[in-house]
Amino acid sequence: METGYISAFWFIVVAAITVPLMLGVGALLRPKSIPTRRGTQAYECGEDPIGSAWVKFNIRFYVVAIIFIIFDVEVAAVLPVATQFKEAVLSGSAGFVFAEIFLFVALLVLGLIYCWVRGDLEWVKGVTQNAPRK
Repeated sequence: METGYISAFWFIVVAAITVPLMLGVGALLRPKSIPTRRGTQAYECGEDPIGSAWVKFNIRFYVVAIIFIIFDVEVAAVLPVATQFKEAVLSGSAGFVFAEIFLFVALLVLGLIYCWVRGDLEWVKGVTQNAPRK
C-alpha cells in the first residue's frame, strides 16, 4: 500500500470524528432558550431598535469609502515601484521611473480634483431649487 495515502486517510478519519464530536459538545453546552420578541430583534449595539429598518441610507458614506479605496490602492500600486527606485537609479533609468510614478499620482490627483469640483467631498450639500416655471 502507498504510504502517501495513509496520512490522507487518517486525516479524513480524524476530521470525520472531530466535526460531529464538536457539534455534539456544542449542542450539549449551549443554553436552550425559547425565542422571545427581544431575542428575535436585530442587534444594534445594545440599543433597542427604533423605527423601521427600511430607511434611506446616505450615499455619502459610499463615496467616501470609494475615494479611500482608490487612494489605498494607489499606495499599494506605487510601493513596489518605489522599492525598485534604488536599482533604477543605479541602472540609469531613474528619470523614467520617476516620470511613471509622477504620472500615476498626477492622474489620481486629477481624479480627486474632479470629485472635489463635483462636490462629492462635501459632507453637507446644499439643496438647489429650480426657478418656478411660468
